[in-house]
Parts: sequence; C-alpha cells; structure tokens
Amino acid sequence: MSEHRQTPAPWYQGFQFDDASLTFELLRVMTKALEHGSDIGECLAAARAIGHGAPDQQTLRANWHKEWRALAERIEAKAMGCLARGHTVSARDAYFRANEYYRSADFYLHDNPADPAIMELWEGAHRCFEAARQLAEPPFEAVLIPYEGTTLPGYFCPAFANGRPAPTLVVMTGFDGTAEELYLEYALDAVRRGYNCLAFEGPGQGSVIRRQGLVFRHDWEAVVTPAIDHLLTRAEVDAGRIALMGVSMGGYLAPRAAAFEHRLAALVANGGVFDVFALDTQGSGMSREALLQAVREQPGEIDKGVRAAMARSQTAYWGVTNGMWVFGAATPSEAIARKAPFTLAEVAAGISCPTLVIDSEAEQFFAGQPRQLFDALTCPRTLLTFRRGEGAELHCQSAGRLLGNQEIFDWLDETLGG
Repeated sequence: MSEHRQTPAPWYQGFQFDDASLTFELLRVMTKALEHGSDIGECLAAARAIGHGAPDQQTLRANWHKEWRALAERIEAKAMGCLARGHTVSARDAYFRANEYYRSADFYLHDNPADPAIMELWEGAHRCFEAARQLAEPPFEAVLIPYEGTTLPGYFCPAFANGRPAPTLVVMTGFDGTAEELYLEYALDAVRRGYNCLAFEGPGQGSVIRRQGLVFRHDWEAVVTPAIDHLLTRAEVDAGRIALMGVSMGGYLAPRAAAFEHRLAALVANGGVFDVFALDTQGSGMSREALLQAVREQPGEIDKGVRAAMARSQTAYWGVTNGMWVFGAATPSEAIARKAPFTLAEVAAGISCPTLVIDSEAEQFFAGQPRQLFDALTCPRTLLTFRRGEGAELHCQSAGRLLGNQEIFDWLDETLGG
C-alpha cells in the first residue's frame, strides 16, 4: 500500500498577503533589518496599509508604491533631523532604511519605464544611501569601473583599515537587485570575516538601466573582466584569492563570466541558474525549439497568452514588465526571444575554479536549475541545499540571511584557505 504524501501548502500561505510576489518582496525588505537597513515594525505597518481595502492586483500595486514611498519620505526626513542635531548614528541608520524603502516603492512600476516616479524613487534611494555611506563605520568607497566607453557603479568595502592585502569577494545581483542591497546583504558580513567586498552593477541592473539605459547581455564575461582588472590595481586585494558570487539571476551571470575569466579562485552561484530561457519554456509547456518558432511566426498569439497570465498572477505581471524593460524589448514575445542566448549549456565545462552551487527547496523562480548547473560542471564542485523548515529555503535565502551567509562564507573560508 503506497504512502499518501500531503502536498505542502504554498510557502506564503498564512502570512501578511495571500500572494507569493508581495509576500516575498515584503520579506526581502524585512531581512535588511539585520544590518539596520529596515525595521520590522515599519515594514509590517506599511504592509497592513497596502493590503487594507485592496480588491484587485492593480490596487495592490498602486498601494505598494504609495505606502513604501510615504514611509521612505518620512524616514528620510527623520534622518535629516537626526543629522541636523548631531545624532550621526541615528541619521546613518535612518538613511539606510529610507534607501531600502525607496527601492521597494519602485518595484511594481516597470510596466511604464517612462514613469517619472521610477527616477524620482531611484534618486531618493541613491541620495539616502550616499548620505548613509558618508557616516558609515567601517568606511567604504563608491567606485566607478571603466566599461566600454562608460563606467559601472559599485562599492568597495576594505577588510582592513590599514589596507593590507586580503581575499576579495566580488558580488553581483541579477534580474532586479541593486548594489546597495548587496552591501546590506553580503558586504558587511564579508568585511567581518576578513574579506574585501566589491559590490557592483552591470547592464540591465540598478542605476545602469535607469541612468544609462544599458540592457542585459548574455556574455557577462565582458562585464566581470573589467571589474577584476579594477581590483588588481588595488593594494588591498590578494590577487590569488578573488571569489565571484552571483545572486538570483546572477546565478547565471557569474558562472557565465567564470567560464571565460580564469583569474577567479572561487565561484558561488546563489542560486544556480543553468538556462534563463527555461522559465519561459516551462511556462508555455513548449520545447525550446517550439517556443522560439512560435515567437518568430506567431508573436501576437504569444503576447496574448502572456498577457492573460499577467492578469492572473502578480508574479507573472512583474516578471514580464520588468523583463521587457531590462532586456530592451517592446513586447513580451520579444523579451522571450532575447533571453534565448542566456544558457550555460555550451560553456559550463569551461569553469575551472572551485564552485559552490546553491539550491533551495522552496525556490520559486529557478526550481531544478541548480542541479542542472551542478551536473554540467567539470571543476571541483559543491551543491548546498537549504531545506524546508530551516528558515532559509526561499529564493536566495530571503528571510534566512544569517544561515545563508554562514554557509556561504564558511565554504569560502575553506576554499580560499581562511
């Protein structure tokens, strides 16, 4: 007699919103409280106001923007008042919180990239982060990395005040994150453990898409190699111990770069992404070849089906609208086509450095892909899986940052020699 196994309830069920996307984004903000980048009570108060009397997805998105923006403006004003009275620690913490709240307020606005609110919120976030950076302890530096006739923005956080050489973690975000988030999520933990940290943004990300209009490219080695070149000009960097970590869709971008950039001593894919295009093939129920053919021959039908899915799902709505923007596409079908080259199938074997591939049992975006990447590797490799019930089982250990970073940095310590 076969054992009956009950299907687990959705991971977000019973929390603040009965919606996977809004719940995950709320947890994403709340997790920053670990580094004084948010406050749990402020977040829950905003969430309650967002959900109160919101009968449909469009109203929820409008409320999301309204409430996070109001909170950001209130906390920024509080930071200014603290600074004016000489309370620098209070001002710094409030500026960090306001930065994160401005970032969150922008999240669902990307259906209209021309919306002036996008740049208003971005400038607010950057203004607050820069004000916090000026007050930060330990101090860290805003940097500009030369890149194809322009520059890429980032932050360099030294391990030691005296500038002596140390191992260095280069950390990149993915589909929608920012370098400022990476500072709060990883850089401070890196410095505590004796690592320099360079957090930076490339095309399609953060201020690069907003201020420069540069969209994602699949050949991410062209983005990472200039960052490594920059690091090797710095006396603080031990050239033999540079590690690269990609977060979220960065779990594709970092391995892609590592297949061609061989000055890396270690690689972390958090979580592993083997094929970005597979998200669309899974959603359509088609093979790769059939979907590409349909996009070429029947783009109107594909667009119609995608827009129907967007009306049913907040996650789909956000993923499609943000994807069209960051991939530089005018229609959903065009965005799908532009993701097709984002696969590691032909390059994963070129990765030579020790690699940590991270999986999560409640992974809601790239389920199954970490194992695909792990199986394709020929270098020294480790698969780390965060289990249900541990608290770090969501995408990129959201809401489980302490456990996530403990595992990641312990592996780096052991791989890079302490």
